[in-house]
Amino acid sequence: MPNKRYFEYNNSKLCYQVQGDGPTLVLLHGFLEDMDIWQKFSKHLSKKFKVILIDLPGHGNSEMLAETHGMDLMADSVNAILEYLGIKKSVMIGHSMGGYVALAYADKYLGKLNGLGVFHSHALADNTEAKINRGRAIQVVKNNHKDFISAFIPDLFTRKNQDLLANEIKQLQKASRKMSKEAVIASLEGMRHRTDKLKLLSSMRIPMLFIIGKQDPRTPIDKILQQIALPKHAEVLLLDDVAHMGYLEAFDQTLAFVDHFIGICK
Repeated sequence: MPNKRYFEYNNSKLCYQVQGDGPTLVLLHGFLEDMDIWQKFSKHLSKKFKVILIDLPGHGNSEMLAETHGMDLMADSVNAILEYLGIKKSVMIGHSMGGYVALAYADKYLGKLNGLGVFHSHALADNTEAKINRGRAIQVVKNNHKDFISAFIPDLFTRKNQDLLANEIKQLQKASRKMSKEAVIASLEGMRHRTDKLKLLSSMRIPMLFIIGKQDPRTPIDKILQQIALPKHAEVLLLDDVAHMGYLEAFDQTLAFVDHFIGICK
């Protein structure tokens, strides 16, 4: 495994990793995750591509940047790392919250992308009910963020995969518990206040990837299906018996699909 490196941004350290050579692929993790969720992807894809993994602010080995980690702020931190590495163009794919960050990046830096992917993610802002639920989650985190993490992660898998992937779930919980209470709240606040990106999707001329789990409780399929018609070119993988964690629940399928997608992003 390549060494993790650090980059100073706004007086905080951000952690990243580079593996392989070729066209650049940037993989962004989701809420309560870190770059290590992509290590198996990177091992395979780095044989053909330069794969850049980043711990988003407050996650993994990256320090916090602010009390609220808005999607634009996190997108700017990603851009700073890519500029430091001299990356002019990339394909960017984000899982869950990482998809929100990738969309924010595209909204600000579209000319730097050859392709954009949302992996169990979407372009809508939180509606009123979702904002209320985020507020409730913040209160739970304030009381006991480790219990919140323990309960949150298994619900991202189908019942069947909760049993099949029990060890992987424990590893995710262990890694997530290293996050501070303040960092968890900063991301929840950032997601609660994000803006929708439907206009961006409608104007998209670069290829766009959607990976969708039919059993996903976090990104309802009916909302996603309306969005895949908006970009000029959409590549869609619809997964049966998968919830929110397709990179684990359907590793072979999602890896092959990402590989295919990068190949068509010229």
